[in-house]
Amino acid sequence: MTLLPLLLTGAALAAVEFFIIWGISVKIRNYSLVDVAWSYGVALLAPVYAFLSHGNPLRTTLITLLGIIWSARLGTYLLLRVLRHHPMEDPRYESLRKTWKSPLAFLLFFEIQALTVVVFSLPFLFANSNASSELKPIEWLGLAVALLGILGETTADSQRRRFKADPRNRNEVCQTGLWHYSRHPNYFFESVVWWGFFLVALSSPWGWITIICPLLMLWLLLRVTGIPLAEQYGLESKGDRYRAYQHSTSRFIPWFPKQIPQNEHP
Repeated sequence: MTLLPLLLTGAALAAVEFFIIWGISVKIRNYSLVDVAWSYGVALLAPVYAFLSHGNPLRTTLITLLGIIWSARLGTYLLLRVLRHHPMEDPRYESLRKTWKSPLAFLLFFEIQALTVVVFSLPFLFANSNASSELKPIEWLGLAVALLGILGETTADSQRRRFKADPRNRNEVCQTGLWHYSRHPNYFFESVVWWGFFLVALSSPWGWITIICPLLMLWLLLRVTGIPLAEQYGLESKGDRYRAYQHSTSRFIPWFPKQIPQNEHP
């Protein structure tokens, strides 16, 4: 199957997936499931592209496997978080309810998210359609970078989960492990994952187009729903403790924390 029919097939599947999740969300009155649907979307489309295309089996297997691992891990992490807090809804969607009174408005929102899943599935579309008989060094590098990102993100999420599980840390800011070097190591490694997928797709015909994926992910993490909301929540819930953390610790890229003199603490 050529690229355009593959892309249209992926778009149709994503639209159906998000329509079903929208229906469930309306039924249980919790639109937080849209994040779960987005994360699982890659795990849905990557193997479809692999099955319907005729690319190199080794390349197809490796990038599809990494895509499924990334997608299934993040999707399951978010699903468990939604279930843990249900019926409480993510504050973002509680806020949107005040503006969007009709479930049909959320349906449009869900289908826009489906479109972004299609965009982020492009590295898998191009890589799986690449018929080149052997993997180039940049593809091996991309696979290694994506794996590093997955391991880093998994580690960061695990460290924060263990920190929060300790009742003694209820009012404290997580600064253990990777969180000692970055205020948002999970988001940093999420970005690394997508630079890896881009590198894998880069050697495929038209693969350069997939540069949109890591750049769009960076924009979302740095400017939209990632760091800005997390920083706002940190300040609201931890106050001066989080301000001190902001002063000493890198916002995104892991680096050694600054030593702040005691009289300069906020």
